Amino acid sequence: MAKRDYYEVLGVEKSADQEAIKRAYRKLAVKYHPDRNPGDKEAEEKFREATEAYEVLSDDKKRPLYDQYGFAGVDGMDQGGGGAQYSHAFHDFSDLFGGAGGGFSDIFDSIFGGGFGGSSSRGGARSSGPAAGASLRYDLHIQFKDAVYGTNADIHFKHNEACSICKGSGAAPGASKKTCPTCNGMGQVRQGNGFFTIQQTCPKCRGKGLVVDKPCASCRGSGIQEKSKAMSLKIPAGVDDGKRIVIRGQGDAGENGGPAGDLVVVLHVEQHPNFERDGNDLYCAVPISMAQAALGCEISIISLDGKRVTIKVPDGTPNGKLLRIKGEGVPVANSSRKGDLYVKVMVQIPSRLSVRQKELLKQYMELENPPAEPQLMALSKLGD
Repeated sequence: MAKRDYYEVLGVEKSADQEAIKRAYRKLAVKYHPDRNPGDKEAEEKFREATEAYEVLSDDKKRPLYDQYGFAGVDGMDQGGGGAQYSHAFHDFSDLFGGAGGGFSDIFDSIFGGGFGGSSSRGGARSSGPAAGASLRYDLHIQFKDAVYGTNADIHFKHNEACSICKGSGAAPGASKKTCPTCNGMGQVRQGNGFFTIQQTCPKCRGKGLVVDKPCASCRGSGIQEKSKAMSLKIPAGVDDGKRIVIRGQGDAGENGGPAGDLVVVLHVEQHPNFERDGNDLYCAVPISMAQAALGCEISIISLDGKRVTIKVPDGTPNGKLLRIKGEGVPVANSSRKGDLYVKVMVQIPSRLSVRQKELLKQYMELENPPAEPQLMALSKLGD
């Protein structure tokens, strides 16, 4: 396949200066670098093409020859030679990305200020500044009623605290820290063969870049100790299943004076045998007889908070009718209001009748005088 014009490859005009060419190549190099696109042959080819174009257009001797004679003017001048252009490109990266050393991780650190797995300084030791501790999760199971009305719960958990002997330094009293001999203070070690390299956290200093000549005996040089802790947690009224309560600073201790992480308490609300919840409303069911449904009545129930509540059932109440009791539901967060309690009426059909009951029902049926052939009707016309 014929080569594309080098200016077209980089997406710049022929009048572009060196800074414009450098910016264009930087963008393409970051996008198509093989380390960022493992196994992507198309990306690798685009990276190779962009590198070849940059190698020529950034060279004060090659560019005039290319402008005058095209590809013929630069043939045989060390570009387009497979591995040679990659090697040259990496030498140029030091200047192209502001002094970042050779690897793709270092390039990203130079552009974005670290965080891509490389060293955080240009040629110097890895920064060992304060680092925040890890946050912890605690799963707390509470009763349905406690979730509705709130409660206090005692929780017990373990977290890492700064060692009380070495104050988190990891060094024994009087001992000092020194540069890690394995990574030379970079906190990272490189492994690779040929063009591709892998950068990993140093196993000796665990990325800190420093080691102690005499570790603290209490924490074995880690600077932290696992401690058990107990505390009382206030559960606000109206919480629901899955609610998270964050307790700041009760997670694992930070490194090098960094802040501790948080303790995240996840609530799991147990089911209630009689009540269900939908937002701030409560639901329950109560059985009544056929006569009570037909004639109407008053029934008494015990609400979730233990109060006795009287409900008036209108005459002719159908099975499944919802009766509302205002203000007997779940408290609304940051408010004095409450949701409602809905009572579902379940009309019970007796499976066994006494002789007297049968006689009375027969009399009622005769008085009712139902039609000989019942007419079909839509379900929506049957009422609530």
